[in-house]
Amino acid sequence: MTAEWIRFWITAACLTAGLCGFGCAVLGVYRFGFVMNRMHAAGIGDTFGLFFTALGLAVSSGALSETLKLLLLVVFMWFSSPVSTHFLGQAEYYTNPHLYRRVDRAGEEEEERG
Repeated sequence: MTAEWIRFWITAACLTAGLCGFGCAVLGVYRFGFVMNRMHAAGIGDTFGLFFTALGLAVSSGALSETLKLLLLVVFMWFSSPVSTHFLGQAEYYTNPHLYRRVDRAGEEEEERG
């Protein structure tokens, strides 16, 4: 087996794992009923899928410049995805009165008294 075939099978395995991660994220978004669970499933699946997809593309290209570009893309997404998910979670928390009543805020009474 030549090095090209080894690279092909590693690339295929990484891209398949990335596709499974994205598929699980989509399935989690549609199956979960609570909005916070949906955001968690989307964030975890998105991160997993992006990592393995970029890894597969980096192995496939073999060029250092393209690998660094893919690494920069992954780093940017890993920083921006949790921030946007946190923002959406906070917006849902403060605008959904049913959710606001369900959350246990045990430490807030102590902060208000002191």
